[in-house]
Amino acid sequence: MRPRSGLSRQILIAMSAITVMAGLLVFFGTYLAYSVIIALYPASEEADSWLTVTDLGILGGFILPALVVAAFVSLRLSRRILGPLESLARSAREIASGDLTSRASAGDKALGETAALIGDFNTMAQRLQDMAAEMAVWNATIAHELRTPLTILKGRLQGMIDGVFEPDERSLQGLIQQVDGLARLVEDLRTVTLAGNGHLDLHIEPVHLAREIAGVTNLVAHDLRAEGFRLELALEDLVVAVDATRIRQALLALLTNARRYAVRGRITVSLARAGEGVILSVTDEGPGLPPEIASRGFVPFVRGDPVRSQALGGSGLGLSVVRAIAEAHGGRLRYRTTPDGGALFEMVLARTAPSAAADSL
Repeated sequence: MRPRSGLSRQILIAMSAITVMAGLLVFFGTYLAYSVIIALYPASEEADSWLTVTDLGILGGFILPALVVAAFVSLRLSRRILGPLESLARSAREIASGDLTSRASAGDKALGETAALIGDFNTMAQRLQDMAAEMAVWNATIAHELRTPLTILKGRLQGMIDGVFEPDERSLQGLIQQVDGLARLVEDLRTVTLAGNGHLDLHIEPVHLAREIAGVTNLVAHDLRAEGFRLELALEDLVVAVDATRIRQALLALLTNARRYAVRGRITVSLARAGEGVILSVTDEGPGLPPEIASRGFVPFVRGDPVRSQALGGSGLGLSVVRAIAEAHGGRLRYRTTPDGGALFEMVLARTAPSAAADSL
């Protein structure tokens, strides 16, 4: 493989050659023009139509200093431009070879546009490095989350094969619960990943959102009551253009989160109009997100107490799924504490559907 010559060296040689060629062109062009003028308009019959040595000396005395000044200026300017570009080219080659920590240097005398180019390149390189680090964390976390249920499934099935466990209804129900947990984890990962890439497909249509919310709460009401919760609904009958399936998924995630981590007491689900949009909120009696993670509680796999979350079956994806669904609808997810210390999660969605669509339902 041929070694690559420096970018600065190549362009410096090219600019120097152009400067010399321009100087020679000016010199000989002036010489020819001067000769033509003398030939057409001779001062006298005795006058020589060609330039004398004195004339050439005078002409060279003007052109050569100008050529030196032009070469000096072009070299200084090229160094201000090409120094950062050489650093940029070197860093690009290092990043292409796998070194994501490489950065280009603009220098102190770089031109404004060149410095901006270097800054944009370094920002891109930093994002690539962050994405690679995040992907490594994701891979390790996903492997960790999948290992536990898979280990349980393998151990139970092997125990049944060896005759240690009887394949009765209770054991099979436990295995089904582990499979359901895996299915939820895979679907949550799929939702967050698709939303992050902007490819989360939504089937938007006008729906009576209060009916969808009531349907979800009816499914979980028995389990909530069995664990000491009291479910209350405060729903306005609004027609909203949403993907009903995704909204049900988000609401179920919020209710599951409250069932796992909130103190036993009241859980309120409300739907209300708010300006040009609607707010779907779930309120419990606390304790809510720990202060140290409240600002990043919607980031995937972020958990306040990992040991407690694993004991309660949490994967750290619930709130990130809700945020992904809200943002896919053009809305957002908000969190705050209530005056009495409860936790309030609000999905702010777009405005309600047109009345014509509402009349068609």
